Amino acid sequence: MMSDISNVNRHDETQKNRTQGAPLISTDPATNAIVWQGHCATGTQVTEAVAAARSAQTTWQALGLETRKNNVQRFAHELRTNKNQLAEIICRETGKPHWEGLAEVDAMIGKIAISIDAQQQRAGSQHNTESQTAIAHRAHGVMAVFGPYNFPGHLPNGHIVPALLAGNTIVFKPSEHTPLTAEFTVELWYRAGLPNNVINLVQGERETGAALAAANIDGVLFTGSSTTGKQLHQQFGGRPDILLALEMGGNNPIIASDITSIDVAANHIISSAFISAGQRCTCARRLILVENNTTSALLDAVLTRVDKLIINHWQTIPAPFYGPVIHKQAATQLQQAQTQLLDLGGTSLRTMQPLDLGECFLSPALIDMTHAQPAPDMEWFGPLLQIYRVTNLDEAIAMANNTRFGLAAGLLSDNEHEQTQFMNGIRAGVISINKPTAGASSRLPFGGIGASGNHRPSAFYAADYCAWPQAMSIGKNTNEQDILPLKGIKS
Repeated sequence: MMSDISNVNRHDETQKNRTQGAPLISTDPATNAIVWQGHCATGTQVTEAVAAARSAQTTWQALGLETRKNNVQRFAHELRTNKNQLAEIICRETGKPHWEGLAEVDAMIGKIAISIDAQQQRAGSQHNTESQTAIAHRAHGVMAVFGPYNFPGHLPNGHIVPALLAGNTIVFKPSEHTPLTAEFTVELWYRAGLPNNVINLVQGERETGAALAAANIDGVLFTGSSTTGKQLHQQFGGRPDILLALEMGGNNPIIASDITSIDVAANHIISSAFISAGQRCTCARRLILVENNTTSALLDAVLTRVDKLIINHWQTIPAPFYGPVIHKQAATQLQQAQTQLLDLGGTSLRTMQPLDLGECFLSPALIDMTHAQPAPDMEWFGPLLQIYRVTNLDEAIAMANNTRFGLAAGLLSDNEHEQTQFMNGIRAGVISINKPTAGASSRLPFGGIGASGNHRPSAFYAADYCAWPQAMSIGKNTNEQDILPLKGIKS
């Protein structure tokens, strides 16, 4: 499936004949086959997209919340109707197994009702007749949404839906690796009856993103790497008029201590570290083992499961646990990271190796760094797990917190005292106890501290940054009781 639909506005026919930027190609990471080809949006096209969104914003906001709710609910219907097609597109562009692509579309569908609920709870209007006060929430205006490749449908959707409910319009710049997912998703929005220019799609690479960030926008909703997020934060320093919500990565720890079931704990570790080929921002990068009489058995169980993981193309049967990483450069960087850890004195328990399936398929790596030199505080985005052994939970929590990031952290322990100690001591925005780190609820806030975010959590709290609160005092000019006594005025 290939497409060359306009990069600026899917539903503005005049855009199709305009000069476009450099060629852009999306390939299947499993086969290297072309999935989509088109062009990057030029700086001029980005400016036009922002202007189109600006022209539509006032009308979109004036339609009222109920009309906007109806529109996003119709989008949910389109997602249900086209679930299989969208899931296949996601799988072809990312390499995810089919079951995971379907789960991502389900998450997109579920986001609609959750976002409506969140908007009502966190950004709804209030009116107190007794105190003659009211609270309203107003749209910021034009929001730039930057999407990642690892969840090309679900994560941008988590910004777009609450932003539209609040009355904003959108200029959406997806990852250059997943343009077809974005294009088809925007197509579904317009099939659902979204007015023209309310969402404007700009495809492209770094230059397109830079042009969008420099355009006449009112907010940036970003999901991606800490490096790019930091650059955006620096760019908008001194610009309090621009709303900036950053969701970035993490060097996430999972601690295993006083466990009852070795099998359950081992499954949680596998899911935490290796689901999506380790390409989730909440995947565990560090396994910290509090040594006790179950430690050796737990590690053996993890290694046994690692050896049984099915790694294959997205549509194969039996279904794979994970597929390829996103591109060859990512695969090379991960293997270089493994070499770096081994050079620091790490011991390989399982070595990451390229598989015969294709250049982007990698086996999992588990490297014991207990007696090695300190490893770089990095988010290596793939199936690479560092292992550390400590003597007690205090030491484990201190090690877990020894990172500039603060997105996700997990504890595997059935000891209630340890659970309380972990909750009180850990510095991370998303924590889990006896569950995998990778897999956050959309009914909770999602975000991190440190280099993982800027205190603008998404998911259920996205409603907070998609609108600004307006305080009102409302009286009657004819009501003498509302006349304030004025001092210092002659009678």
